[in-house]
Amino acid sequence: MSTSNSVVYWGTGRRKTSVARVRLIPGNGTITINGRPGDNYLNYNPAYIAAVKAPLQTLGLTTEYDVLVNVRGGGLTGQADAIKQGAARALCELSSDNRKPLKTEGHLSRDPRAKERRKYGLKKARKAPQFSKR
Repeated sequence: MSTSNSVVYWGTGRRKTSVARVRLIPGNGTITINGRPGDNYLNYNPAYIAAVKAPLQTLGLTTEYDVLVNVRGGGLTGQADAIKQGAARALCELSSDNRKPLKTEGHLSRDPRAKERRKYGLKKARKAPQFSKR
């Protein structure tokens, strides 16, 4: 795949412990994640596929650009949301007019929820050992 003569738009997305580096290249709408077809990588899960395509659908550009993604860390849910944010940021780089519709749909905001750290004396972040009265 030669990308030397075409314009490439970059965007980085994060969610939980996942980080996605997204490239948008003028093409026909194929999604490639870590060298594999997007549907295959996301286990053909319609929710994950819809999340990845959401920013492009908001602007009606699903068949205009190919999405090439390098993603690492976390599970599929975090990775799909990281890709969504990365694609939205790349679309903002494409044109500043795209920012407002993407922001109203919530594609540009990072979801700050992450796993809470474990505290000493507890089994998990909040789960305490069973209380014994005697």
